[in-house]
Amino acid sequence: MSQKLRVGILGATGMVGQRFISLLENHPWFEVVTVAASPRSAGKTYEEAVGDRWKMTTPMPEAVKKLVVLNVNEVDKVAATVDFVFSAVDMTKDEIKAIEEAYAKTETPVVSNNSAHRWTPDVPMVVPEINPEHFDVIEFQKKRLGTTRGFVAVKPNCSIQSYAPVLTAWKEFEPYEVVATTYQAISGAGKTFKDWPEMEGNIIPFIGGEEEKSEQEPLRLWGSIEDGVIKKAESPVITTQCIRVPVLNGHTAAVFVKFKKKPTKEQLIEKMVNFSGVPQELELPSAPKQFIQYLEEDNRPQVNLDVDYENGMGISVGRLREDSVYDYKFVGLSHNTVRGAAGGAVLCAELLKAKGYIQAK
Repeated sequence: MSQKLRVGILGATGMVGQRFISLLENHPWFEVVTVAASPRSAGKTYEEAVGDRWKMTTPMPEAVKKLVVLNVNEVDKVAATVDFVFSAVDMTKDEIKAIEEAYAKTETPVVSNNSAHRWTPDVPMVVPEINPEHFDVIEFQKKRLGTTRGFVAVKPNCSIQSYAPVLTAWKEFEPYEVVATTYQAISGAGKTFKDWPEMEGNIIPFIGGEEEKSEQEPLRLWGSIEDGVIKKAESPVITTQCIRVPVLNGHTAAVFVKFKKKPTKEQLIEKMVNFSGVPQELELPSAPKQFIQYLEEDNRPQVNLDVDYENGMGISVGRLREDSVYDYKFVGLSHNTVRGAAGGAVLCAELLKAKGYIQAK
């Protein structure tokens, strides 16, 4: 194996930054060499900067404990140490847009977990099994930025991972109307029960901005590149409600679908379980062997039993049945901070490396 690529984590002390660090421990292609965070963490070791706020269930990797945290705003200094960066910074949308483009302009590819660039027309927003061809738009983005190797790529919102892949698997049956209610874990807000005790035994029927993302972002995944920008698809029409529930990890979705070409239940299950993409063909390190599993039991998927399916990179589906108003309904489950956040971004980076977009400087 040739030398590992040197990786920086922007926003390394937050929950998603921590998830990146834990997922990248012993990664065969990537090595975390730089951690960057806000000025108040800069100058401390990573262990000191995080203190008692380590939120992962696995211990902090030894390799990062003594790394000295750099100031994320010192873009040139951070960029000089790495081949590419993962971004999980906690800033305003405008600040995130500006800092991610600033890193790209140092010829440092940025693979972002943030939402700021998801609708920038020449920034690819990718689930590698669904729309890997959207990475082709990077060449147009580089022209705009004036770069030769620097660019920004993003992954979509965590809430859509439990149903967008399923609807993609069913594309040939032409789903045209979708109702989805998502039941979202507290780690999606960067919290644990220790930080947010009022969530115990509670449900909050509102998550700011989440319903718009859940309705619109799948359409961008299913869109196409036209004139150097990504144009979103027009259908299906999706309407959602997003509810915060007292679960640590795992977003569940209850989904109703109407099809133009009505399939049988057996056809739908067959399409789901056989659905795979470029990550599976290339056997990328983080790719699930089977992307979507179907569970026959009436009481599955369950967060406690199924959230870690395929190391948190797979989707679990159950309760597929005909509906009296819609054609079919089902329940989906995905791990929101693995497939839905850091893990999805790591898989994007693996595909970008495999396609030659990310290389050693």
